[in-house]
Amino acid sequence: MSRCNAVPDAIRRSFIERPDRQQAMTMRIRRRIAVLSLAAVCAGAQTLLAPQVLAQTTNATSALPAYVPTGQTLRYETEIAAIESAARVSPPPEAGILFVGSSIFRQWADLKTQMAPLPAYNHAFGGSRTWEVLHYMDRVVLPFKPRFIVYYCGSNDVNGKEGATGIVERITQFNDRVHAALPQTRVFFVAIQRAPDKRARWAVVDSVNAALKATAARSSYITYLDLNPVLFDRTGAVRSELYKPDSLHFLPPAYVEFTAVIKPALEKAWAIRP
Repeated sequence: MSRCNAVPDAIRRSFIERPDRQQAMTMRIRRRIAVLSLAAVCAGAQTLLAPQVLAQTTNATSALPAYVPTGQTLRYETEIAAIESAARVSPPPEAGILFVGSSIFRQWADLKTQMAPLPAYNHAFGGSRTWEVLHYMDRVVLPFKPRFIVYYCGSNDVNGKEGATGIVERITQFNDRVHAALPQTRVFFVAIQRAPDKRARWAVVDSVNAALKATAARSSYITYLDLNPVLFDRTGAVRSELYKPDSLHFLPPAYVEFTAVIKPALEKAWAIRP
């Protein structure tokens, strides 16, 4: 047998004598093809799904109004619903005086009594931030068409490390929306308090108050009221006896002090209202 004929015979014998090796090789090739095909399909699916996931994330973020700061949320839906429910059961006085804002007002237990005979009522809620008062004003402010609005909010923005510019912008939006919907309504902005718990951020408090005081001076429908003078003694020290242990919220004697500042301003404006 020639050398040329021997090679094909050797190859032929390998196929005949070791069919198991050839079969195993074939199976490995088929498995590799299957794996590569599956990878291609998965890659295609990821390419198709990625925009959908991105869109869902974008939609969830964009669902919040632009006035809600980045990374913040809207809270207090339950409290707002409770205010609405209570108003249906016992409607507040028409063209009255609405107090709105955060817990500093919400905890004013004797508000109606201390403001009497002025027709005052309280729609402050939770530990609200300025964007939440702005968001819910269509439900707890504008529908009641108050003649006066007494507004206190911003403390929780400051504690949440929000800057003065954003706080002022949101309060300004509130004022603008009130004036557009209720042009006869006057807004009394109560200055953010320099509470001991936010001493490190008093500069932000002062910036907000200065900006809103200047706005009020130019406005025909905004009045600026500052309660900070009653919170300090003659030496400039904080009157700690007015505060609860958290150094933020107030004890009843503080609200007596607040009444002495707010009520005369309301009475004067109420007497000459159109």
